[in-house]
Amino acid sequence: MKEKVLYIIRGLPGSGKSTLANELTPWVCEADNFFLTSNGEYKFDAEKLPEAHARCKMMCEAYMKFEYARIAVSNTSSQHWEFEPYIKLAQMYGYRITEITLTGDTYGSVHNVPDEAVLRMKGRWQV
Repeated sequence: MKEKVLYIIRGLPGSGKSTLANELTPWVCEADNFFLTSNGEYKFDAEKLPEAHARCKMMCEAYMKFEYARIAVSNTSSQHWEFEPYIKLAQMYGYRITEITLTGDTYGSVHNVPDEAVLRMKGRWQV
């Protein structure tokens, strides 16, 4: 039986989370995907952020129920409580957890996150 792995990929906007996640597996869960329109345009709405994260968690659990061998969750996750639900899911479904933290601004924010927002995220970052 293949080992099941959940990659939790954290980092500020532009650090390459999505790029790495998609290199590791086709089974990628991201809250940002909730804000993509049918034509691929990104339309962020802060009021819908809780719903976006709920959908992301739901997708992750669905992939685990299908027992996909490698799943990636790629969100900013600046604080530990933000990725704790995924750790609990991994434990419940028997996935080994690999946490990857990306630093720097290698790719630039593809969603045009304002500099002030990035600075706020950076200020609350937990190692």
